[in-house]
Amino acid sequence: MLSNLFASFYQFGDVFAFLVLSAAGLAVIFGMMGVINMAHGEFIMCGVYVTAATYHAGLPLPLAQVCGTIVPFLVGMLLEATLIRPLYTRPLDSLLVTWGLSLVVTQGMLVLVGSTFPGIGTPLGGFDVGGYSFSTYRVVLFAAALAVLGFVWFLFMHTRFGIHARAVMQNPGMAQALGVRRNRIYALSFGVGAGLAGLCGALYAPTMSLIPTMGASFIVESFVTVVVGGSSVLLGTAPAAVALAIIRTGLNAWYGQIIGQIGLLVAVILIIRVLPNGFTGWLARRSA
Repeated sequence: MLSNLFASFYQFGDVFAFLVLSAAGLAVIFGMMGVINMAHGEFIMCGVYVTAATYHAGLPLPLAQVCGTIVPFLVGMLLEATLIRPLYTRPLDSLLVTWGLSLVVTQGMLVLVGSTFPGIGTPLGGFDVGGYSFSTYRVVLFAAALAVLGFVWFLFMHTRFGIHARAVMQNPGMAQALGVRRNRIYALSFGVGAGLAGLCGALYAPTMSLIPTMGASFIVESFVTVVVGGSSVLLGTAPAAVALAIIRTGLNAWYGQIIGQIGLLVAVILIIRVLPNGFTGWLARRSA
């Protein structure tokens, strides 16, 4: 009985970690900044490939994962300055541009590195509870998801950058009139979102087959988590991930992976119908 309970919690933690880590960067770029970033999966893919490449070059895995976070952060800042900055008042154009970027990056990786790339292998081994075996690294991913939520909360609530970023997102004209360097904040915010996406890829690199189209396996869960969470990465992402993880875990256990995926999307439709502003709007009304 205890082993079954632990297995259920382990599966919940695995789904929760995947939703939080894949959605955190998009929650900043789409949820806060309003940029419909269809290249989010490619930022995750960038983190995966940089991690794998630097690991095979001789770096220890933790340092390789740091590189897999930093490179997408820098690439994100560069793309914001060159492609995204003129499109803040044109959200449909940002969708088209980032979608085109995702196609270019995917096909470019196919040309440069081929259809496959040497993997890493899951570290840390496993452990047994009752008659079940579990991966220790999946527990690390759950802890990393909690750490990412704490980092984002601290960054946007308790730092000077976070105060300026929230001011710019709410009223860019007033923030600039008060001396905030708006373009710098936009670039850093987009870079943070891209870096969080890269971190997701870096953390999941040891668990995946490395193919240029891997970003597609993250994009659906990322968007549904952000949409259900609402506009606030601080208020919405965690409760949205908890709710969706419970639904997905239960359906997976009872009916299998395919029904779990379908049920997740149906649940998203129902939640949005009841809570059109997501969990952010609901929590804001409760606290008012």
